[in-house]
Amino acid sequence: MNFNVIGVGEVLWDLLLTGPQLGGAPANFAYHAHALGAQTQVITRVGKDDYGREIIRRFHEMGLPETGVQVDETAPTGTATVALSGDGLAHFTIQENVAWDQIALTREALATAGEAHAICFGSLAQRCEPSRNTIQQLVAAAPAAALRVFDINLRQQFYSRGLIEESLQRANVLKLNDDELPTLAAMFNLTGSPEDHIERLAQMFGLRVVALTRGSNGSLLYQEIEEPGQLCGGGAEPRHHARWSDCPSRPVKVVDTVGAGDSFTAAMVLGLLRKMDLDEINTIANEVARYVCSQPGATPSLPIEFARSFLI
Repeated sequence: MNFNVIGVGEVLWDLLLTGPQLGGAPANFAYHAHALGAQTQVITRVGKDDYGREIIRRFHEMGLPETGVQVDETAPTGTATVALSGDGLAHFTIQENVAWDQIALTREALATAGEAHAICFGSLAQRCEPSRNTIQQLVAAAPAAALRVFDINLRQQFYSRGLIEESLQRANVLKLNDDELPTLAAMFNLTGSPEDHIERLAQMFGLRVVALTRGSNGSLLYQEIEEPGQLCGGGAEPRHHARWSDCPSRPVKVVDTVGAGDSFTAAMVLGLLRKMDLDEINTIANEVARYVCSQPGATPSLPIEFARSFLI
C-alpha cells in the first residue's frame, strides 16, 4: 500500500557557514518519508523571491510535489541562521514575519489533508495566528484513523502552553527530544522519571504513541495498546496497556544534527503505518537518524537499504 504522508508548516533555508541548506521540520520530514517509500506532500508557503523559486525547484528535484507550496506576494521566504557547537549540535535563530507565517486554508490543502494516512505538524509554524488556524484545521480534517503527529520542535520563544495544549489535543502521536520533555514536564506539573512524564502525557491527551529521542543515548518509544474485552458475548470495555521500546544508539562521527530528528519521525511513521513491531521501528528510525547525523545538511540522499526495510 502506498501511504499518503503530509508535512504541514515551515520551509526555510538554513544559512550554514558552508552555504544555504534547505530546511524546516515539515519539509525535512516529508523528504525523508518520500525517500523511505511514502507518497508525500508539503503544505507550506514561500515568498515570490529567489529563495522561494529555488525551494520549488528543489522540491521538484527531490520528488516532492509543488502543489502544496503557496506563493506569497509580499512576505519573504523564511531563513534561519544556524550555529553549530563543537559536538555538531545546531542552534537556530529564525527570521520572523515570513511567508510560512501566512499559510492559507485552501480547498486543495483541505482535500490533501482529508486523504492523509499521516499528517505531521509542529509548534514553530503556529507562532502566528494565520498559520496556526490553518494548521489546526488541516490536522482536524485528517481521517479519524490517520496518524496526527505533533513533532513539537520548540524553538526560541515561539510557543506557549495554550498552543502546546491545543496541539496535543489534536494529535495522537507525540515526538519530542530530551531537551523538550523537561519543558513539558514543568508546563503540565509532571513529576517522576522521564518514563512517568511520557505515560502521563499519553494519558492526559489520549496519545497512541510517544517518541523521545535522546541524541547519543538513543530513543524511547511508548505505545498504547488496546485489546478487546474478554466477556462472553462482547460488551466488555477494551483493556489498555503500555508497550515500551528502549533503543541505544551506535556511535557515529557527527557532521551535524540538522534534520536527524525529522528523519527519525519519518521512519517511525512509516513503521507505524506498516504496523511493524515497536522494537523494529525504533531500531530502523535510530539507524536512519544516525546516518543523517553523519552527513551535512537536513536532507542527504538516503541509502536504498532504508526504504527496503519498509517493503513488506
